[in-house]
Amino acid sequence: MKLKNLLVSGAFFTVVAICLPKRSDAKAKGSPSPDAESSAASTADTSAAPGGKMRATAFKGMISSVDDKAKTFTIAGKENSRVLKITEKTIITKGGQPATMKEIVANEEVRGSYYKMPDGSMEAKMVKLGPLTEEEKAKREAQRAKREERKAGMSPGASVSPSVSPGT
Repeated sequence: MKLKNLLVSGAFFTVVAICLPKRSDAKAKGSPSPDAESSAASTADTSAAPGGKMRATAFKGMISSVDDKAKTFTIAGKENSRVLKITEKTIITKGGQPATMKEIVANEEVRGSYYKMPDGSMEAKMVKLGPLTEEEKAKREAQRAKREERKAGMSPGASVSPSVSPGT
């Protein structure tokens, strides 16, 4: 019986090993050449996520420096600073109105989102300059109230109901 189980297991693993493509074959077919990879890294359409879309990461802070030539700005953090690159796809706003790279200056509040690229750089997706607008404050307050309402509706006393057994 043990021999039969061993043979069945061995046959199964052999079939799986034969059917699965080799890693080097899959990489060669799905991966572009190094030149195409470096140019693809500069666009936000490339993906490291399995779903085919990159996820933007939120940021907020104070701009510590700006490099107009490299089209980058730095946000100083508590432990480390982040350098974000502005691309042609980056959406820049100031006070709810469209803005340009020239309006990004040091010692200004900034928030938005960025894509982490395969080479480790961070490309800004959206940059909002200055403090929150009244519209953004109202939207945030509405979200907070809605969240509190949901929490209140899910209180432990309200969600506990007597269980009824199927046999009664």
